[in-house]
Amino acid sequence: MKIATAAYPLDPLPDWAAYKTKLTDWVSNAAGQGAELLVFPEYGALELSMLAGPEAAGDLEGCLRATSDLMADVDDLHADLAAQFGVHILGASAPVFDDELGPRPVNRASFFAPGGGRASQDKQIMTRFERTPWDVAPGGKLQVFDTALGKIAILICYDSEFPMLARAVNDAELLLVPSCTDTLAGYSRVRIGSMARALEAQCISVMSSIVGDAPWSPAVDVNVGMGGIFGPPDTGFPATGVIAEGVMNQPGWTIGEVDLARVAHVRADGGVLNRAHWADQGGRDTPPPLVPLR
Repeated sequence: MKIATAAYPLDPLPDWAAYKTKLTDWVSNAAGQGAELLVFPEYGALELSMLAGPEAAGDLEGCLRATSDLMADVDDLHADLAAQFGVHILGASAPVFDDELGPRPVNRASFFAPGGGRASQDKQIMTRFERTPWDVAPGGKLQVFDTALGKIAILICYDSEFPMLARAVNDAELLLVPSCTDTLAGYSRVRIGSMARALEAQCISVMSSIVGDAPWSPAVDVNVGMGGIFGPPDTGFPATGVIAEGVMNQPGWTIGEVDLARVAHVRADGGVLNRAHWADQGGRDTPPPLVPLR
């Protein structure tokens, strides 16, 4: 299959029609290149806060609520586009106020299948900024989605830097990593995490990014990154582990072709068997003794 992963710029949208046109153009472009799975980035939905006006978009609490208020309509639009173009879409994540989970918003990415299926995944571990001052909360549990394309899991940005989260969804053949990073160091951490998770689970990881400046938003005012598709550097995959990557900070789709039969093969008979040998680490949760050596 072909996968399209976004380097997505945020725009100060004047109205809903402008957003609908933008999203439709992006989906149409990827589908026109043969992509079956489209991956948008973390917090890409925050551009919708401008629909409530510059004052709301320019306020940390205001942008959360303005974006969350629109997500039901946003989800319907994504579902319509998935059906229209016959693609699976991981929509850009958004702050969502969910009364069942508590008073503070979660960071939620919603997933859409062309047949009408919908699901969502919440971020598990908050960054320092998300904790204070933004007060975004961890959401619902991790899931693996059984789709027509294969088994897919989602680790939102910082979550990709924690191997035990990836281990919890290690049945997934595709690991989607929507990200939002404001420095090259931040981008590098998520990229390294994405590549490490592909190595450990012997799967394919797909990283998307926000790119460019959005000075009207204090939450996502500076953004650094590019799209990338990674696999284990082993049998049937590139020796570097890089299947496809974009150009730093250049908006657009990065498209790569993957074959999940190669995931099955490398898990069964790769040069190494990281996934199968994970249990050999057993009993090492306790720190080893400190041995004096002078």
